[in-house]
Amino acid sequence: MQIKDKIKYLRKRNDFTQTDLANKLDVAKTTVSTWERGGNLPLMDKIVQMADIFNVPISYFFDDVTEDIKVVNIPLLGTISCGDPITAVENVDEYHKEIENQLPNGNLFYLKANGNSMYPLIPDGALVLIREQSTVENGEVAAVLVNGDTEATLKRVKRIGSDLLLQPENNEYEPIIVNDKNPARIIGKVVRVKYDL
Repeated sequence: MQIKDKIKYLRKRNDFTQTDLANKLDVAKTTVSTWERGGNLPLMDKIVQMADIFNVPISYFFDDVTEDIKVVNIPLLGTISCGDPITAVENVDEYHKEIENQLPNGNLFYLKANGNSMYPLIPDGALVLIREQSTVENGEVAAVLVNGDTEATLKRVKRIGSDLLLQPENNEYEPIIVNDKNPARIIGKVVRVKYDL
């Protein structure tokens, strides 16, 4: 059975309508319908939720699946120490499972948002998927190392002449000006934000 068949089987076995399941997962009914048609795959966090709802192991969705699905571990980074490679083992707090073909290319890691400077775009506590890269386009949101490479912050990067401006989304916070006196280093581009409502 494919994942689409397993979702439909579990839903019917538990006497759920598509609307029932959609409500429990906080998604639109059309999303469940699309999964069951095989139009696309649920994100890993929804598979985890369904495993909990239906009381089956997460592996149930992937055992004997005829589709080519590969689950990968994406590290959630904690404190990033000066000079260490970004994804050095000592920086990794935990791993999050994701379906490989739903991820962008590149070296990926998660950071947990701390604070409200990027609210409402990135709420406090959100998991932010970062693609490691040393530059971003003007106006893109990036993870940036500041304070002597000891602290990672999420900000919108704007170029003003030879200086960089790290702009918060929340107007209650001041932007950070990056120059020779206040250096910073871009470590990656924000590519996805996950949070619970």
